[in-house]
Amino acid sequence: MSRRVRRKVAKKGKEKVIIPCYPEVEDDVVSHPERDEFVVDWTGLPDDTVIQLLSCLNYRDRASLSSTCRTWRVLGASPCLWSSLDMRAHKCDASMAVSLASRCSSLKKLRFRGAETADAIIHIQARNLKDISGDYCRKITDATLSVIVARHEALESLQLGPDFCESISSDAIKAVAFCCPKLKKLRLSGIRDVSGDAINALAKHCPELSDIGFLDCLMVDEAALGNVESVHFLSVAGTSNMKWGVVSHLWTRLPKLIGLDVSRTDIGPAAVSRLLSSSPTLKVMCALNCSALEEDTTFSADRYRGKLLLAQFTDIFKGIASLFADSTKKLKNVFVDWMDANQKDKNLRDIMTWLEWILSHTLLRTAESNPQGLDNFWLKQGAAILLRLMQSSQEDVQERAATALATFVVIDDENASIDCGRAEAVMQDGGIRLLLDLAKSWREGLQSEAAKAIANLSVNANVAKAVAEEGGIEILAGLARSMNRLVAEEAAGGLWNLSVGEEHKGAIAEAGGVKALVDLIFKWSSGGDGVLERAAGALANLAADDKCSMEVALAGGVHALVMLARNCKFEGVQEQAARALANLAAHGDSNTNNAAVGQEAGALEALVQLTRSPHEGVRQEAAGALWNLSFDDRNREAIAAAGGVEALVALAQSCSNASPGLQERAAGALWGLSVSEVNSIAIGREGGVAPLIALARSDAEDVHETAAGALWNLAFTPGNALRIVEEGGVPALVNLCSTSVSKMARFMAALALAYMFDGRMDEFALVGTASEGMSKSMSLEGARRLALKHIEAFVLTFSDQQAFAVAAASSAPAALAQVTERARIQEAGHLRCSGAEIGRFVTMLRNPSSILKACAAFALLQFTIPGGRHAIHHASLMQNTGAARVLRAAAAAATAPLEAKIFARIVLRNLEHHQTEP
Repeated sequence: MSRRVRRKVAKKGKEKVIIPCYPEVEDDVVSHPERDEFVVDWTGLPDDTVIQLLSCLNYRDRASLSSTCRTWRVLGASPCLWSSLDMRAHKCDASMAVSLASRCSSLKKLRFRGAETADAIIHIQARNLKDISGDYCRKITDATLSVIVARHEALESLQLGPDFCESISSDAIKAVAFCCPKLKKLRLSGIRDVSGDAINALAKHCPELSDIGFLDCLMVDEAALGNVESVHFLSVAGTSNMKWGVVSHLWTRLPKLIGLDVSRTDIGPAAVSRLLSSSPTLKVMCALNCSALEEDTTFSADRYRGKLLLAQFTDIFKGIASLFADSTKKLKNVFVDWMDANQKDKNLRDIMTWLEWILSHTLLRTAESNPQGLDNFWLKQGAAILLRLMQSSQEDVQERAATALATFVVIDDENASIDCGRAEAVMQDGGIRLLLDLAKSWREGLQSEAAKAIANLSVNANVAKAVAEEGGIEILAGLARSMNRLVAEEAAGGLWNLSVGEEHKGAIAEAGGVKALVDLIFKWSSGGDGVLERAAGALANLAADDKCSMEVALAGGVHALVMLARNCKFEGVQEQAARALANLAAHGDSNTNNAAVGQEAGALEALVQLTRSPHEGVRQEAAGALWNLSFDDRNREAIAAAGGVEALVALAQSCSNASPGLQERAAGALWGLSVSEVNSIAIGREGGVAPLIALARSDAEDVHETAAGALWNLAFTPGNALRIVEEGGVPALVNLCSTSVSKMARFMAALALAYMFDGRMDEFALVGTASEGMSKSMSLEGARRLALKHIEAFVLTFSDQQAFAVAAASSAPAALAQVTERARIQEAGHLRCSGAEIGRFVTMLRNPSSILKACAAFALLQFTIPGGRHAIHHASLMQNTGAARVLRAAAAAATAPLEAKIFARIVLRNLEHHQTEP
């Protein structure tokens, strides 16, 4: 797999600090003058070096580091560090904005996210601000936007989107026009109605307005847009209710219109043809995903000389290359080469800058809506365009292209399904390397979106392998340590998807991914549901591996996951935390995590509480965790003490119509608890018999096994055995015993029936009046005959009369081995029985019923077959109780059935094998 360079570290407390270039520096360095050359005096660094370092930090870290000393405070306030500010990764309120104001007097460009930060912007007091870009703008109001533009009269560019600005109206657009006379670029998404008054105000008061975008709007006054004579580039992509007759008549008169974007609209071929043929200045028209245009098979874009139409049915790379004098270069490099080749041509540079922006926006919106019929486009052009846009010089274009890559491969968000063809198209076109390079950028916005794309693509196993081979695991593990929550969240998502592959788990642990994920939980324990779910999900996958599960525990993962299970209210986090705890506890005797989880304060109580969650996934994983934990004796009793019996019985009662996964785990948890006789009695008393019988009738093989296992344990006590009969459990167990696809379910159903009718239940059944006792006796006799009939049929399915005859005539090991191989139920070797259970089967060898004798011998054979997980334990119990004498008697009894004799002889041979085993 991918290698990683081991770097030297210096210890500082409990943490490790990476030293970039120097050998380890011990605490006694001062006493060694010869080592003075290695000591770094950070305050003595050149000013330009410090400024360069500070420029690589986000604004919060930059401000914090600047406060460490007077020199750095002065350097940290340098105007060059605060010409641009990206506030998207952090919530910014008024007080924080005020604290930043002294540094931001020369601020030129600002990016923000959300309404709260928008309200705080005015407190930064950056009067010379020229560029504002915001997203997540649904809650931004007219009042907020009006105040922002009123305080920033030098504004040249205002972009809000790509999500919809639902609370902004034409009144705010008029405020922009009145307050920002220098405005050159205005792009707004999702406005309900852009009135003619608002557009005319822009035309009148913003004479330099050359780039307009009213995207995904419900209504835009087309006639008024024809009055904005300064416009060079116009986009109405996704806008509905356009009157294309008006558009094709009026917009052809715009004297400076160069580029027009009508993508994702209902424009038809007639309007496209008129715009291209009648507008003297129009050079580029983008009409991607316009169904009315694409459905006209007679339309040809080639007849408009000197005009470029970009549509789903055109060759986009070839078309853009035609804009350049030298179009002989490799077509797919046109987006990369144009900056170097045409720096002097301002018009062409403006066209390409605009084209990159509108293509990235349209492809993202198209990917989000995922319309039918675009598979061919994505495979032949779309994926390649997005990969080239990721190399743009515009950061927002790079981000949007990466987001579109992350989006267009997804088929089903809920089930994490992706289109393998699209994913592999990205991989084959060098996309993995491009995304990883983008993820290594110091810009956190690029890190976040690239990590998101890597995460989604890695659902495909081939892509995941390529990511690992390209060093992606180390990159994602590093990003998971980011102080930026969005970056850490997407990196954790990448590790979550990669950790699905068994071959990647070790590499993630080696890269420090386990500790990074555990640290994320502590770092964002409140207010970071997305990052917590992804971190817990990745840890859950890693915990399924024995070695990695130990790494998770050593890194503090048990405490972190229990903290989430106890305190977090978000269902996704609860589900993944419970799943992680279940996997940590699933390794049995191979490590100590099972006991460690049970001993963590509040763990069992939290999991019991989660079984009552309204969310099925949470209930399922919590029940699964309790099932695994119940294999430890102390945990089993502690779960019961925490109310686990009542909670799990209630869960079993409520899940008759639930998914097979929940049914399996609910019955499995009761199976685990019922190993204890005290718990078994409590389960019966709480009403647990009836729902387990109902689950035994499930159609799912896995549910058969857990329900049968639970009923087998419950049937050990006579009171529960009688309850099973009274609740109609005999027909259900008989049906399991004879028809289940699972051999294990059939086996345990037969053992449950054997427990019920070996005679111990009879004294309970006869309690009451004479008439009641007689009635019960008659009813039990019918149930007994039915049960014994099917027990016998079950045992006979594992017998071969010819092999039995050979074994009866000869004691040769080969003959017995042949019978054993026929009778073996592989999974039965994982069952662990107590001394009381083994003793009961030994006693059953003396039962008057020949069928029960054969069943008992068959069961003991399964429990002692060499190689079984608990075979030595069972053999020891049998030897301690003198079972060999009973077995020899059964093997020699003249009245015993042949099956019982042969099975008893095999068990005796198994005991001898375990005695001589080293």
